[in-house]
Amino acid sequence: MMSWARRSFKGQPVWVRVGADQRPVLDSEGRAEMKYRQEDGKSYRPSPSNLVPLAEEASPPAPRAEPRPRQVRAPRAASASSAQPRARSASSTDDHDPSTIHVWTDGACSGNPGPMGIGIVVLADRQRAEHGEYLGVGTNNIAELTAISRGLDLAAQLAPDRARPIRIYSDSSYALGLLGKGWKAKANQDLVASLREQLATFSRVKLVKVAGHAGVDHNERCDQLARQAITSRQNA
Repeated sequence: MMSWARRSFKGQPVWVRVGADQRPVLDSEGRAEMKYRQEDGKSYRPSPSNLVPLAEEASPPAPRAEPRPRQVRAPRAASASSAQPRARSASSTDDHDPSTIHVWTDGACSGNPGPMGIGIVVLADRQRAEHGEYLGVGTNNIAELTAISRGLDLAAQLAPDRARPIRIYSDSSYALGLLGKGWKAKANQDLVASLREQLATFSRVKLVKVAGHAGVDHNERCDQLARQAITSRQNA
């Protein structure tokens, strides 16, 4: 019989699905199922090695200092190249092309449907921008799609040249399937159509699937911004 038990994940109390032996229940990839609150509709798949009983957790690590943004001159225009966005899984999220714009996004929902929030981190040249936004009540899928749209808006503000390569990182298989794998939208059709049109205004787009709550810095930061927006009901 399965139930939820309290554990600690990187210094933060969480809920983990466990079996009768109180050990985390693992999926086919050897990952556990975790929620920040038991009533949350969204769950995550951390490695069981990152989950420890609360009693064994040492004092939480100091918060990671975020780099201060630096202003630089306008980026040099790159030659235009026609390419359709495609979803891909990458073993590394680094792209060594210095002209690439990196857009990290995440959507969160407290209950599904429930209060929604999004978090965005954009890196362009040596500039960094973050954005958290409360969206009201809706579904997790709406939040994930809206996060990508807002991320593209922010990228265009930092680097107006839409011919530059842009990589969009998301842990949402749903969003990446609709935008990069040709999935047909059965719900949120207007939002999906608008987002596809928005993507088409950029010449060189790649969609990158990342694992949620796997210790990927920018993905973790986006999740934090989204949840802060839900809690405060304000934008950051």
